[in-house]
Amino acid sequence: MIPFSEISHMFTEFKHTAWRLETRRGYATDRRSPKWNRWKAGADIAAEPLDPWRENVAAAAAEGRRFERVRLVDEPLTEGQSYLLASGLGNVAAGEDIRNLPRSEAERLGLPDWDFWLFDSRVLARFVFGEDDSTLGVVLSEDPVDIAVACQARDAAWHHAIPTTEFAQRVRSTA
Repeated sequence: MIPFSEISHMFTEFKHTAWRLETRRGYATDRRSPKWNRWKAGADIAAEPLDPWRENVAAAAAEGRRFERVRLVDEPLTEGQSYLLASGLGNVAAGEDIRNLPRSEAERLGLPDWDFWLFDSRVLARFVFGEDDSTLGVVLSEDPVDIAVACQARDAAWHHAIPTTEFAQRVRSTA
C-alpha cells in the first residue's frame, strides 16, 4: 500500500481514460472539507469556481481525454451521497462524466464492493479505507487478472448507470 498522494501524477499523465468506481456511503475527506460545511449551510457547491480538480478535468476534456466515474447510491441517498450528487454537478460541468447506479443493481450485477481508479485500462489503483471512511492508501496493480476484473466491472456499471444530471432530476422529483 502506498499513500494516495503518490499517484496524483496519474491524473495528469493518463492518455485516454481515468475511470472510478465509488462504492462507499460516505468519505471522511468530504466531511472534513470546507466545501462540506458550505453545502450543509445550503450553498450551491456545483456553481462554485473551478478548483484544481475541475481545472484538470476541463484541461483533459479539452485534449479529448476522459474522466469518468460511477457512484453506487443507496435508496434513499445517504448524507454523503447527497453531498457527492450536489458536488458532482460541478464536476460534470467541467467535463467529467459521472453516473449513478443503485447499490441493489450493483449487487445484482456482481460489481466489486471496493473503490478504485482504472487508468487507461492498464493500471488499477485500489483504495484502502479505515473504519471511519478515511483513505489509508492505495494498492497499485498492473496484473492482467486484476485489470480484467476492473474492466468488466467498469463495463457493467457504465452500461446500467444513470448520468448525474438525469439522476439529480429524479432525486429532486421524489424529494
